[in-house]
Amino acid sequence: MMAGAALMAGGASCTSSSTSGFAVLTFGDSILDCARYNVYSVHPAQLIVRNDDRLFPEFSGRDLTSSGSARLDHRARDGARTDDLSGQIKGLGVPAPAVALVTIGGNDLLTGLAADRGRGMMRFEWQLDAFLHALPIRPILLGTVYDPTFGDDSRNFLGVDATIARANLNRMNEIITELAPRYGQLVDVHGHFLGGDPSWFTRIIEPSLRGASEVRAVFLPGVMKARDEQLGGARRASEEG
Repeated sequence: MMAGAALMAGGASCTSSSTSGFAVLTFGDSILDCARYNVYSVHPAQLIVRNDDRLFPEFSGRDLTSSGSARLDHRARDGARTDDLSGQIKGLGVPAPAVALVTIGGNDLLTGLAADRGRGMMRFEWQLDAFLHALPIRPILLGTVYDPTFGDDSRNFLGVDATIARANLNRMNEIITELAPRYGQLVDVHGHFLGGDPSWFTRIIEPSLRGASEVRAVFLPGVMKARDEQLGGARRASEEG
């Protein structure tokens, strides 16, 4: 999906930062940009903005547009690594009220960090911290990296010793867990997906249709909290003024 592309199943559309309404912005990789992996072109953030009640009736009324105006600026890109994050904020205004959703790290693991001996993970931490610091949106909801093997080393598909790869996944999620409270809130995608099953994935590592909804489910409480706090604060300020 290209940045600013129309939302398919949800019916909402991506708009610029000058449009009114609570804004949801996505950055990162295919955990958030997974529309190409299901026939309905669904990705998590569009479901947060407007649920598709045909596909997910259990989430009917549990989206932003059910209780107000909301919009989406979808900048996450399938295949993105930390090196790519800086490019995703080009042309970004400073929308308010807003929340940023970020998932990153899985492709870094796939392209070398799964076998890292230390220096690569240090660079990952530095790059991610620099990006989060530069991102002009608060709060940031930063997701951990899920494990498509569900903790089962016999499912290892990386060509890297499972003990080393799992240690690096764990270290990456420790870094994410340490950084998240500095800029907003941690979203434990990893922990949520450990309770799932293979139907949550397609092509081994990508979120399926069900997976997209499950990513939505784990981010949704933080988005709703951010929306309520920011709009509530704005109302109070207006009343006091």
